[in-house]
Amino acid sequence: MGRNGEILTPGAASRRAAVMRSAGCRIVFTNGCFDIIHPGHLRVLEEAASLGDVLFVGLNTDESVRRLKGADRPVQKLEARAGVLCALRPVDFVVPFPEDTPLELILALRPDVLVKGGDYRKEDVVGAGLVPEVVIVPTLKGHSTTALLGG
Repeated sequence: MGRNGEILTPGAASRRAAVMRSAGCRIVFTNGCFDIIHPGHLRVLEEAASLGDVLFVGLNTDESVRRLKGADRPVQKLEARAGVLCALRPVDFVVPFPEDTPLELILALRPDVLVKGGDYRKEDVVGAGLVPEVVIVPTLKGHSTTALLGG
């Protein structure tokens, strides 16, 4: 869409997606913690954006990151992570969500395409059976937040 991304609540994102879908837009969704943005994240976001007209990025809240990654995470607070994502060209909308998985958000947005990084298999992607297409972007070797943090 060629502008800075916008942070939306799940409800606002659902309404925005419905309007875009009715206008014929192809909606793409990816999600993650995006704690320390690295080249692997950029590759996934760029590939995701290329697959449709609008990219929604589900972003785990601080509490859900702690549950998933441990007490010492996230390194950056939600506001910082969301702000960095919004500044990236491929990202149209950032939608923080408090659950451990993005299932509720996927149900609300009804994307045409789900995109995940290469550490996933299509059949293991949350919501894979609910969307027309799932795309796995190959991992960039040596680029992961866990590896960067020495974990």
